[in-house]
Amino acid sequence: MNRSGGLCLDQTVKTSGNQALKCQMPRLEDHCWSCSCASRVESKNLSGANWVASKAEEMMSIITSVLSNAYGSLHDVKTANLIRRGLVLFTVGVFLALVLNLLQIQRNVTLFPEEVMTTLFSSAWWIPPCCGTGAAVVGLLYPCIDSHLGEPHKLKREWASVMRCIAVFVGINHASVKLDFANNVQLSLTLAALSLGLWWTFDRSRSGFGLGITTAFLATVITQLLVYNGVYQYTSPDFLYVRSWLPCIFFSGGVTVGNIGRQLAMGGVEKPHND
Repeated sequence: MNRSGGLCLDQTVKTSGNQALKCQMPRLEDHCWSCSCASRVESKNLSGANWVASKAEEMMSIITSVLSNAYGSLHDVKTANLIRRGLVLFTVGVFLALVLNLLQIQRNVTLFPEEVMTTLFSSAWWIPPCCGTGAAVVGLLYPCIDSHLGEPHKLKREWASVMRCIAVFVGINHASVKLDFANNVQLSLTLAALSLGLWWTFDRSRSGFGLGITTAFLATVITQLLVYNGVYQYTSPDFLYVRSWLPCIFFSGGVTVGNIGRQLAMGGVEKPHND
C-alpha cells in the first residue's frame, strides 16, 4: 500500500515538474518568428522600396530636365525664326515703299515739303521704315490668324505664286498713277475690282480678306491724320484729304505682304496647287 501510494505521489511530482518546465521553456515556433531573420527581410524590403523610389525620382528629374531643355531650344528656334521672318518682311516693305512712292512722286500724286525730302529716291526719310514696320506686322499676323482660326491657307503655296502676286500689286499701284479717267470715282472702282481680283486669285481666305480690310482702314486713317497735320499732301483729294483709291492700294498691299508672310512661315517648302 505504501509502495503504490509512493509511486502515485512520485508520478504526480514528475507530472507537475514537466508542466512547470514546459511553462518555463519558450516554444520553438515563438523563437523562430522572433528571430533576426524576420527583421532582415523587413529591412531588405524597405531598402528595395527606397531604391526603387530613388531611381524613379532620378528618372523623373532626368525627363524633366530633357523636356525643359527641349522646350527652351524649341522656344529659341521659334524666336529666331520669327525675327528672321520679321527682318525679311521689313526689307520687302522698305523696298516696295521706295519704288512705289517714287512712282507717285514722279506723277505729282503726293507732294512733300522741300525740307523733308532726301536724295534717296526723292522720298521722305520716315516713309521706308514706317512701311517696313507695317509690312512686318501684317506679314507676321497673317499666319498667326490662320493658325488661330484653324484654317491654314492652302491656295497656291509656292514662291512663284507669291512673286506673281507682288507683280500684280506693283501693277495696280502703277495703274493708280498712270491711268487717266474722267474722274477719280471711275479710277477707284477700277482699282477696287483689281484689288478684289488679286485677293481672289492669290488668297481667297476669310482671314486674308478681313486683315486686308483692316489694314486698308487703319492705313487710310493714319494717312488722313498725316495729311491733316501737314506732313505731306495729295493733289486733287476727293476722299477727305486723300485720293479715294488709296484704300484699294492698302488692301492689295496687305494681301500681298500677307502671302509673303505665309510663305516665309512655311519655310519655303513647295506645296502643290489646291485650287
